[in-house]
Amino acid sequence: MQDRNAKNSNLSKVSVNELILFCIHSIVSNSEQCSFERLLKECFTLFPDTLKFPRYPIWPDSRKLDRPLRALRNEKMIIGDTKTYFILTKAGEEKALITSKILRQGKLL
Repeated sequence: MQDRNAKNSNLSKVSVNELILFCIHSIVSNSEQCSFERLLKECFTLFPDTLKFPRYPIWPDSRKLDRPLRALRNEKMIIGDTKTYFILTKAGEEKALITSKILRQGKLL
């Protein structure tokens, strides 16, 4: 129980935007194209509590990615859209690597 509380505490330090950047980085690092559907799957697989429907927790709520993805585009962290693929800009890549270190430090991954 204590281990789970520590994970939740560290995860609460990471924003949804940072989790999305991390997931895009993870997908692209595996030599895959990051479509919206693939991103949703990766985010929900790694961080289900962040994306689940409140009443149906076994299903991801894709709307929880929409606004953060627009914000990340506006901040020039990513390039792409839901109809094509997403890639990280240099700034997005740097932020994803920092997030990766935070998550690994907290042993969330």
